[in-house]
Amino acid sequence: MSAESSDPRGRFTYWRLRFRAWRGTRPFWAGLSTLLSGVPIAYFPYANLKLGNLTLTMATTAGAGSLIIGVLLATLGLTMWFQSIVRVFAGVATILLGLVSIPVSNLGGFTIGVVLALIGGGLSIAWAPGLPAGAADEHTDHRAGDGRPAGHAAVRQQTFVPDGGAVDQGTPDGGGDGPFLPGPSDGDPNLTDTTAHANGGRNSAG
Repeated sequence: MSAESSDPRGRFTYWRLRFRAWRGTRPFWAGLSTLLSGVPIAYFPYANLKLGNLTLTMATTAGAGSLIIGVLLATLGLTMWFQSIVRVFAGVATILLGLVSIPVSNLGGFTIGVVLALIGGGLSIAWAPGLPAGAADEHTDHRAGDGRPAGHAAVRQQTFVPDGGAVDQGTPDGGGDGPFLPGPSDGDPNLTDTTAHANGGRNSAG
């Protein structure tokens, strides 16, 4: 066993990094909030509050329903952690159970449980897995060197003239091999801009 692995500080750092990596691959905070939301919802209907010699029972007529909702919320929280593929379903179910607990379980555990359930359900629905490091680099490499996405072809504007030549005007977005300026025709080197426009005018006139 190496000295680093036997060092308590090194072991703590190792497990902390392991936990951070595990937490980053799943909706951890959504599951934690959902787990905590089930505690007040299931606890308060069975709790007794003592004020001196006076005992107050906060049980409701639907005490069993409160216990079922609390257990289901705890199950959904664990599902978000260990089966994150169903995170959207778990998030929607968490929100519905939190709303049902308002009339069933002392206003949703005195609003503590219902607020935690709504937060956990919303986080679970909104969570999405991140791209791996290799995939992010590949996505960056797919972009062209001039900042345009790959597959974005530079469209060169050309003005065609009657003798078969074309005046290359570059690309409208400033890319390509040449500037966005009219040039002489490739077919006739003696053809100038004025001649090209004049030919176009004659053709337009008939």
